[in-house]
Formats: sequence, structure tokens, C-alpha cells
Amino acid sequence: MNTVELRKILDDHKVWVESFRKRGSCADLCSAALRDADLRDANLRGAAIGGANLLGADLCGADLRDANLRFANLCGAALYGADLRCADLLGADLRGAAIGGANLLGADLCGADLRDANLRGSNLCGAALRHASLLGAHLCGADLRDSDLLGADLCGADLRDADLPDLTFVIMGMEYAITITNGEYLQAGGMNHKIEDWRQFSKRDIAEMGGRRALKFYPRLLDVIDFYISKGSRPEWLNEPEADECAE
Repeated sequence: MNTVELRKILDDHKVWVESFRKRGSCADLCSAALRDADLRDANLRGAAIGGANLLGADLCGADLRDANLRFANLCGAALYGADLRCADLLGADLRGAAIGGANLLGADLCGADLRDANLRGSNLCGAALRHASLLGAHLCGADLRDSDLLGADLCGADLRDADLPDLTFVIMGMEYAITITNGEYLQAGGMNHKIEDWRQFSKRDIAEMGGRRALKFYPRLLDVIDFYISKGSRPEWLNEPEADECAE
């Protein structure tokens, strides 16, 4: 897509938005090739951009409220200060994207890849982040209150001064870094499971996760769950003599 064609689509879309959908036309940029495109301050509210290639694009200050960006490639894109409230970013690739200060309130980021993304000071309040990858993401000062982080991978994420959802904890300084999300999922040693499942794993399950090291750590992991969430049952095999030796 050349610059002239893109400008025409953006102009028609702006008319569509400002006329409350009575004139102009909604931008259809689904699967469009927009690599390195200059879309600074563009009005793309409610636009259809699913599957588009926006690798390295400049979307700083853009209005993307309610936009459909499902499975879009936004790898390395600049989205500083962009308005992404209620945007649909399900499965989007945002690796290394610069999203600092963006408003993602209520956005759908389920399954999105946000590895190494810069989300410093961004508003993710109420966002859906189920099974999103936030590995190594910069979330310093971000607002994650009421967000859904079930199954999300927060390993190595910078969460300093971030406002986290209820019953969400990042616990360092142990044999494995532990992340508890929304009081339902726990991640340790790269393994992410429901807390109720962690309480019921067999000896073989734990051994397959990390051998003797994992077996030795498992009782401590259950201690963490008891402390941060609530006391619960433990598998019978932990009462076996061999299990006691591993726990020493």
C-alpha cells in the first residue's frame, strides 16, 4: 500500500468517525502491509486492522480505541501515548514494542506476545491478559489493577512500582522465582499451573518438572501457596520417608 492510498483511507475513516458513521467509510486495513508506516496521531478508532503487518510502525499518539488489531504484527512498533482503550489485540505480536504511557484500559491482550515490550507507566487497568507472554517486559509503574493475568507469563518482568491485581504476587529470592496471578495460577521454574493442580501433583509429576531439585523445593512451594493464598491439602506422598529426605 502506497502513501497516497493510505492517506485516502485515513481521511475517509476520520470523516466516518466524526460523522458518527453517517459519512465516509471505516478503514479496512486487515492484513495490510504497513511495515514502518508513519501513523503518528492517526485517528483509527474502531478501524479493522486485524492481521496487518505493522512491524516497526510509528503509532505514537494514535487513537486506536475499539480497533480490531487481532493477530496484527506490531513487533518493534512505537505506541507511546497511544489510546488503545478497549482495543482487540488478541494474539497480537508486540515483542519489543514501545508502549510506554499508552492507555490500554479494558483492552483484550489475551494470548498476545509482549516479550521485552516497554509498558512503563501504561494503563492496563481491567485489561484481559490471559495466557499473554510478558517475559522480560518492562512494566515499571504500570497500572494493572483489575486486569486478568490468568496463565500469563511474567517471568523476568520488571514490575517495580506497578499496581497489581488482587492476589497477584512476584516472589523472588527462592530456588525458583514464583509468580502468583489472580490467586488462581502459579508459575515456578517455567511451569505455569492452577494452584489447585500444584496441590495435587504426584511425585512423578514433580520429578518430571525438574528432578531432585524440584522434589526438594516442592514442599516450600506449597508453603508459599499456604502463606499467600490459603492453607490447603497436600499430596500423601510427601509423608513418605524419601519425600522427607528431599525436603531437608
